[in-house]
Amino acid sequence: MLFIFGLRTAVHRLGALPLRCPSCGNTAAQVLSERVTRFSLFFVPLFRVRTRYGMQCAFCGASYDVSREEANRLAAR
Repeated sequence: MLFIFGLRTAVHRLGALPLRCPSCGNTAAQVLSERVTRFSLFFVPLFRVRTRYGMQCAFCGASYDVSREEANRLAAR
């Protein structure tokens, strides 16, 4: 019997906010995104394994992780 399983990560853009970048110090658009990793069996996603949130500076390209609470607060803006 053959089982095909694996992990797949999808990135969802939650919005762009004009904030100060902690890396370059410029005020530019910071793109807020959610990365969801799901376990799949026979190419059918079954359940979430991990959810992570991050921001990326549109000026310098630096990316950094944010907590779920911080992402929810920023997405409500």
